[in-house]
Amino acid sequence: VTARWLLPGLGRLVAAGGVRGLRRVGADRADWDDGRWRRLVADAFAAAGAAGAPVEQVVGGSRYLRADVTDADELRRLVATAAGRLILYFALPSAVATRSCRALARVGVPERTELVLEKPFGTDAASARALNEVLATLAPERRIHRVDHFLGMSTVVNLLGLRFANRIVEPVLTAEHVAAVDVVFDETLALEGRAGYYDHAGALVDMIQNHLLQVLALIAMPAPATLTASAVRARRLELLRQVRVWADDPVRFSRRARYTAGEIDGRRLPGYVDEPGVDPRRRTETFAEVVLEVTDARWAGVPFRLRTGKALGVSREEVVVTFKRPPTLPTGLTGEVRPDRLRIGIGPRRLALDLTINGPRHPFELDPVSLQATFPPGHLPPYGEVLRGILHGDPPLSVSGEAAVRCWEIIEPVRRAWRENLVPLTEYPAGSTGPEGELPIPA
Repeated sequence: VTARWLLPGLGRLVAAGGVRGLRRVGADRADWDDGRWRRLVADAFAAAGAAGAPVEQVVGGSRYLRADVTDADELRRLVATAAGRLILYFALPSAVATRSCRALARVGVPERTELVLEKPFGTDAASARALNEVLATLAPERRIHRVDHFLGMSTVVNLLGLRFANRIVEPVLTAEHVAAVDVVFDETLALEGRAGYYDHAGALVDMIQNHLLQVLALIAMPAPATLTASAVRARRLELLRQVRVWADDPVRFSRRARYTAGEIDGRRLPGYVDEPGVDPRRRTETFAEVVLEVTDARWAGVPFRLRTGKALGVSREEVVVTFKRPPTLPTGLTGEVRPDRLRIGIGPRRLALDLTINGPRHPFELDPVSLQATFPPGHLPPYGEVLRGILHGDPPLSVSGEAAVRCWEIIEPVRRAWRENLVPLTEYPAGSTGPEGELPIPA
């Protein structure tokens, strides 16, 4: 994460003039020195196209400290290197970050210290709650940032403008008009050497528990009065408190699978269980899907389907709002009437509205059309957007402690059903569209 996403995002932010007076100190158990660390930082910045005097200044001032960040004495030595505002970024697995925070609680931190933690936050609701309690002894909630880089994707942020700045969109996002909402993140990428983390997490925890639930909250939450961190966090939490598995039935309304050997874009891939570092006994899924409901009056009866998978033949990263069919048609209109759909790309900056019109072939014959728009890339990559919010002191894109716990609570019935093997672990070939069949569509 550090070299692939975090440092490039920081480099772009520095190059854009978004931060001044920054000193970076990297800490790990690896036997590195300042020179090797600076080369890593410089290479990551260069790969992101970050250049200029501010970038060179940050690279040249970067330091490395060999330290076990779960050891209280070594953490004390690390904290002592800082002067002024201190931001501790835990680019660590959840279990290691938790141990580090507990050790840090024994050391104490300067008054203005801020803490940044990567997802997943904890390993279940109980551990997330316990970690919140430790963090509360170190800093107030406004200086604790639980990072979900999905919320830094410009297209995800655009959900706020699309909804609340357009009269033709917001009023129809209700149960009266909407038949279903799908949040999909299908990847052509396979494991890509991440077995150490992924084989313990799986698709449900890696994507749905955090990223896709946060996107659901943005598409369904009530309008905040402002875009301050407290206002946006409060609205997302308000919505998440009303989310549950459809009909409280995780056996019927969830499914899981993992990929077998196959081919993607001419490249042969081994099956998941044959990937280096994978333990087949864990029965880790690489595909997960769950149907959820929002129990408030606005969304009652609308299924929200969250789906993600690895090693699929086609990349599909979007939110799809499917509207109900018109109740009646005037006599004389012929042809197929498809439901209207609003498609919002999560990764690619794309917006599409699928409609039905008449006239291209025959004056009264209906035809489906799609109105599409694409947008230039965002000013900053996702991690750059997240870091800008943190460094500027108002991070509406981070996740509150209560929301982090609530996301675990939402998926816990599914995890329990899967642990008890009440939902079969099926298979799909790498490069395919995923497992056969589909979840039932709630009436």
